[in-house]
Amino acid sequence: MKWSWKLTRIAGIDVYVHATFFILIAWIGYSYWQIEGTLAAVVSGIGFILALFACVVLHELGHALTARRYGIRTRNIILLPIGGVASLERMPDDPKQEIAVALAGPSVNLVIAFALWLWLSMSKTLVPVDDLSLTGGVFLEKLMVINIILAVFNLLPAFPMDGGRVLRAALSMRMGRNRATQAAAKIGQGLALWLGLMGLLYNPFLIFIALFVWIGAAAEAGMEQIKSTLSDAAVGQAMLTDFQVLSPDDVLSHAIELTLAGSQKEFPVLEGTVLVGVLTQDGLLKGLQAVGEQALVGELMQTNIQSADVNEPLQKVLERLQSCHCPLLSVTKAGQFVGIVNLDNIMELIKIQTALHEQHDQTKWEA
Repeated sequence: MKWSWKLTRIAGIDVYVHATFFILIAWIGYSYWQIEGTLAAVVSGIGFILALFACVVLHELGHALTARRYGIRTRNIILLPIGGVASLERMPDDPKQEIAVALAGPSVNLVIAFALWLWLSMSKTLVPVDDLSLTGGVFLEKLMVINIILAVFNLLPAFPMDGGRVLRAALSMRMGRNRATQAAAKIGQGLALWLGLMGLLYNPFLIFIALFVWIGAAAEAGMEQIKSTLSDAAVGQAMLTDFQVLSPDDVLSHAIELTLAGSQKEFPVLEGTVLVGVLTQDGLLKGLQAVGEQALVGELMQTNIQSADVNEPLQKVLERLQSCHCPLLSVTKAGQFVGIVNLDNIMELIKIQTALHEQHDQTKWEA
């Protein structure tokens, strides 16, 4: 993610902090200064937030290390002002495994809260339950309370919280994963509407949470719909076979002519029948600015082009395109270059397949 810096590496997983996190730190420090007017209060407030986000990192590590047990890698963990995000390569397809991964995070918070309760009880500094609060009390008491709140909040049955994934996994034991995801998303959006209403009546902060839940549910439903649409598709169904090509010895003026004559943005560069690179629109523009129309394509093309077999599952290719940020992949058949595939092609196929499924469902309903 842009504007993120590596903070540390834990259990082989890089932990990053986003630039906006420092805005939160500054705001917390300013708020404590306004309320207390002392440097000690500012240090205490910032220290509490840092301790809280240390618990958030442990929460995300709970997800990551449990996913690792099922052979799923975690790319990184990113700290944002709204919390942490563990970028798992994917969620498990097995519902029981998904439940285990989803519950691992809140379980860590409950373990932390229990450990703090045990320490405070043994040291005889724990106040009565009725007096516990987030705004008052000593440092460790507040940290215990916030960990309980984090666990409960994350178990709400709505995406993108862990409870939404538990709900989806439970439903998918009785129905297909896509149907389960759509149902869980609708339940989550219903909860978002209720939270929004409560926000209007009581606490405006609940409106922010409602928007967060609504958007998260819609995003999860959309991603699962894409996976379902592509589940049986191969690269050959989405690849482009009718496109313009360039050679390394072509000049940029020729690339300009082809660009203006059609809608193609990336041009495969071939030597005979062998793909040796791709000229992107960005590469074309930079070449024009730096050298001019007579610059050679071979000097500006990207050469680290990945390839996919014509029979490779399209879902896997979509994941590769998104993770490598490649403009396109070359498609091969028996080792020979036969076409290209990019995100635009895949999105077009998704739109067509979705329309066909909707028409099929409508026909079944009318019958």
